[in-house]
Amino acid sequence: MIVWLASFPRSGNTFLRILLSRLYGVRSSTVYDVDGVARRLGERFVGYEERSASYAATRASSTVHFVKTHRQRDLDVEEGDRAICLVRDGRDSLVSWARMMSEDEPSQFEARLREIVERDTPTGTGGWGANVLSWMRPAAGHRMVLRYDDLIADPVRSVTEAMTALLPEIQPIEGGEAPDFAALRERDALFFRRGIVGSHRDELPDELHELFWSRPGNAAAMALLGYGDPRT
Repeated sequence: MIVWLASFPRSGNTFLRILLSRLYGVRSSTVYDVDGVARRLGERFVGYEERSASYAATRASSTVHFVKTHRQRDLDVEEGDRAICLVRDGRDSLVSWARMMSEDEPSQFEARLREIVERDTPTGTGGWGANVLSWMRPAAGHRMVLRYDDLIADPVRSVTEAMTALLPEIQPIEGGEAPDFAALRERDALFFRRGIVGSHRDELPDELHELFWSRPGNAAAMALLGYGDPRT
C-alpha cells in the first residue's frame, strides 16, 4: 500500500517524516531519484528508506509504504491511494522556499521568490495554489488534510489524529517522542529556519504579496483553506 506524504515545498513535510519515524517507527521514501533532505540531515534522522519497487508493486504490497512528494497529484497517484496532505499558508511556504534556494546567495532572495510565485507548470511541483488544489479537490476521506499550524502547535496530537483516521492498524511505538524545535535547529539551523506561522508578514515584499494574490490558483486555495485575506 502507498500512503503519499504530499505537500508543496517548505510546508513541514520533513518534520512530518521525522515524527512518523519517532512516534510510529515507520520510514519513508521519496518520489525523487535522490532524497536531498535525507542526505543533508541524515537518513536515520529523517527516517529515510529507499523505494526499491515500482509504484504498482508498492501499491500491491501488504506493507504500508510512505512516499514523500512535492509534486502536484498526477498520473502516478491513483484515485484510491491514501495520502496525508500537509498544507501551509502559501505565503509562508514560498518565503521559506525562496530563503532555502538563496542560502548561498542571500541577495537573490527576492529574485528566487518572484520566480516561484510566478511558477505555472502543469506537471511537477507547479505553483503553490495549483499544487494544493490538486490534492484537495475533490475532497476524499482517504486523503487526510494536516495543517502546518496544527503540526507545529501540537505535533504528537496532530500526527496521531491523522494516523488514527487514515491507518488505525498502525499503532504508536512505546516511548516515542517528538523532537522540539531547538533540537531540530541544533541539527541544521538553516533548514529548520523559523518554524512559525505568519513568517510572510516581515519577509514578503508588498509587490510580491500582491502578485501572490493575483494568481487565481493561489486565491482559490487560500479561500479553501481559510487563510486570511490579501491584507494580512
